[in-house]
Amino acid sequence: MGRTVTVATCALNQWALDFDGNLERILKSIEIAKCKGSRYRLGPELEICGYGCSDHYYESDTLLHSFQVLTKLLVSPVTQDIICDVGMPIMHRNVRYNCRVIFLNKKILLIRPKMALANTGNYREMRWFTPWNRSRHVEEYFLPRMIQKITSQESVPFGDAVLATLDTCIGTEICEELWTPTSPHIEMGIDGVEIFTNSSASHHVLGKAHTRVELVNFATAKNGGIYVLANQKGCDGDRLYYDGCAMISMNGDIIAQGLQFSLDDVEVLVATLDLEDIRSYRAEISSRNLAASKVTPYHRIKVHFALSHCDDICVPTTAPIQWRYHSFVEEISLGPACWLWDYLRRSKQGGFLLPLSGGVDSSSVACIVFSMCRQVCGAIQNGNQSVLNDVRKIVNDEIYTPKEPRELCGRILTTCYMATENSSQETCNKARSLAEEIGSYHINVCIDGVVKAIWTVFNAVTGRWPQYQAHGGSTRENLALQNVQARIRMVLAYLFAQLSLWTRGMPGGLLVLGTANVDESLLGYFTKYDCSSADINPIGGINKTDLRSFIQYCIVNFHLTSLTSILSMPSTAELEPLKKGQVAQTDENDMGMTYGELSIYGRLRKIAKAGPYTMFCKLITMWKEICAPREVASKVKHFFRMYSVNRHKMTTLTPSYHAENYSPDDNRFDLRPFLYNAAWSWQFKCIDEEVSKLESKEVNPKLEDEA
Repeated sequence: MGRTVTVATCALNQWALDFDGNLERILKSIEIAKCKGSRYRLGPELEICGYGCSDHYYESDTLLHSFQVLTKLLVSPVTQDIICDVGMPIMHRNVRYNCRVIFLNKKILLIRPKMALANTGNYREMRWFTPWNRSRHVEEYFLPRMIQKITSQESVPFGDAVLATLDTCIGTEICEELWTPTSPHIEMGIDGVEIFTNSSASHHVLGKAHTRVELVNFATAKNGGIYVLANQKGCDGDRLYYDGCAMISMNGDIIAQGLQFSLDDVEVLVATLDLEDIRSYRAEISSRNLAASKVTPYHRIKVHFALSHCDDICVPTTAPIQWRYHSFVEEISLGPACWLWDYLRRSKQGGFLLPLSGGVDSSSVACIVFSMCRQVCGAIQNGNQSVLNDVRKIVNDEIYTPKEPRELCGRILTTCYMATENSSQETCNKARSLAEEIGSYHINVCIDGVVKAIWTVFNAVTGRWPQYQAHGGSTRENLALQNVQARIRMVLAYLFAQLSLWTRGMPGGLLVLGTANVDESLLGYFTKYDCSSADINPIGGINKTDLRSFIQYCIVNFHLTSLTSILSMPSTAELEPLKKGQVAQTDENDMGMTYGELSIYGRLRKIAKAGPYTMFCKLITMWKEICAPREVASKVKHFFRMYSVNRHKMTTLTPSYHAENYSPDDNRFDLRPFLYNAAWSWQFKCIDEEVSKLESKEVNPKLEDEA
């Protein structure tokens, strides 16, 4: 009697509509799983076409090409004698479903449609797919002729069923189903399913790994069993980064942990487990056994195949481990860097151009690129030939092998300090020092001539010369003078991105990197189409507080000592005149709030779904030791006025790495209007009424008792 089973899961760096590459990675993962002794292989969600196809799911081409890839998988010698579980879209009775196709030896065993679709935040699955709402119901699915020729099957089971092998029972969940209150694994486990599988496309958010691991462990702690989770990794062509974290859990313990951030396109996780450990664990759970006696059974598909060997008594099993989590700053260092690497190699550009101002934000972006170079060099040193090939294509040198991160950074990162008469020598020196430490190709540009040329044209037409507020000008003049500087920097950034490699006798162009953090984007504290406008932005979903912590991390772990002085400076746009050579303008004074306050507003607005009145109610408690109710009201009103006036700027945000759940990414993650009534008259009136009540109670405490 077989008792030890070997199962495999994987994290694959799939790419939307890259059918050739996706097929290659799927086959490689199956081959590795078989070589490690596994008889079952699980892959990520929609791995054949890539999860991020979005409206391409409407196209019949996507369905056709997915089936064509499936034919290649069915006939491949690699897929024989192992149960393969792959993901693809399927149309059944003119309805599109997100499905798992489970097959063995050129026979499709089951097509399992997804029952709970992800339809919040970044996900729009209900736009393209329909959930399978018929629990424990199975129908006939008539196969396309191209599949029938291979399998000799006219139809196969389609629906909510489980597989009964010779030695165990396997049930399927798909991504979101693990996160629902009534996950399928609960009823399946009560019905005797011993192995639960979950194919996911779960993206990275700072700290999200903790929740994912807890959900998986809890699934097997309460009910017993083995839980096998696969996940996509990498940039699928959008703002999200899928962070791997494939895992295998049994009876509440993690047995195998995959990497959260890795440049490997294919990662396979294998564990050997004793089925009798599940049965013994369940024997003591009387509540489960009572529920099992009256459960509605699942349709079982008999599979004449075993995951175990009969003579496996001496086969060692995999011992439980403790999950190793990354800190927030490590996640900032690794996640956006991996995202940048995927974007760079797949866009076939020659590197990045970064407007480096010497402040925390642009310095953080520089450090993330440097972190990317560290990961690339580490992967090459570990023998990753694919990464080395990509590096050589990027730098257009077939024999180049980077020796260390600083050298590679000099080949793929150009930093540019764009000075005006309002820039301090101090920030210029800081930018240059950081560029020297990370090894970037650095240039200094003075843009005063271009700025003055713009104003000369304006004067020729209007006969007027605007003045800074410090020189007696109005607020309108002051902002206009600042905005021209900011927009000229964007124009020059793109010019240098297109031609700086040409000037050095090198082919290709550069991707322009944005440097606006999530807090500035939320408030609209930037000039529309200024140097925050770029091709991609690795910090657009990260708040200022976390970026400052990340800078401290880089000082210690990357030994970038120049960052110490950058960290000590107040954040400034440097767009207004200096006072005695020193910066007089600061971001927090301009915004009328601190970055710490802005992060709180952002979380309350998006995550807590708080409008002005609810935000006020929450903050009078949160800030009761530091602010009077009237001061809280003033702060809330100021935030909402600024937010609503600047909301139109969200429509121009650079595509950014999604790292925070209060991202203001317009029309993608944050579906709020961009034209508001900035007076908020009704809402602010409600706040004022509450302030009056609270102040009355302070004056006459008896009112509270009488009320």
